[in-house]
Amino acid sequence: MTGAVFIIVLVVSFTIVRIGAIAFQLTGLDWSLAKFQALSCFTGTGFTTREAELVTSNAQRRRIASVLMVLGNAGLVLMIATVAQSLRAEEHIWTSLSQRFLPFEIPSDAIPWVNLGLIVVSVYVIYRVLTWPVISDQITHFLRKRIIKREIFKRVTVEELLVATGGYGVSRVAVLAGSPVIDKDLVESGLRSHDITVLAIVREGQTVANPAANMKILRDDELICFGKLGNIRGRILMNP
Repeated sequence: MTGAVFIIVLVVSFTIVRIGAIAFQLTGLDWSLAKFQALSCFTGTGFTTREAELVTSNAQRRRIASVLMVLGNAGLVLMIATVAQSLRAEEHIWTSLSQRFLPFEIPSDAIPWVNLGLIVVSVYVIYRVLTWPVISDQITHFLRKRIIKREIFKRVTVEELLVATGGYGVSRVAVLAGSPVIDKDLVESGLRSHDITVLAIVREGQTVANPAANMKILRDDELICFGKLGNIRGRILMNP
């Protein structure tokens, strides 16, 4: 029973960290940085001053970080308690199992070590399964769709990454419902005629650098553009 609780806590912890990473990404952080921030907050490990500023300077990110820290501490306490309980598992359980499935009986003084070995193996197997790209991507895609649909976190529509002279800069813009560029390829969007260059398109966590002129812009894409910041906001965010 305690082993099952430990596995459930482990899987729930992974899910919470992944939800936190998605939430950070929706506030404008890069996916790799969002994953690192979520794991850092959940485990209580620190991050550099620059990375801390990215969280503390944004109210929504501070709330996400606070929730991850609280849940992380609760999960750690529960996990430690579960491991301690597993190491003190009653002898008759393993005696019954060894009599039924093994050609020898497990000595009572070896039971805690057997329990510990099973915990280590369980952690490794669960980690390998949940971080396997195919499964990890499916889980992330499923969670992201549910979070966006339920509007659990407010999505950042535009983040100005760099401001240059004359009002020019680089912006990361989310393509939301009502945008005039949805379902148009880059040529049809008319962005170039307004002095806007699309440097990359981020779709479901995957970045397409230097996208082809015939690549279609879809809802929930994120466009990394260079141009006049006012033009970028107007052409991509305004309603048709």
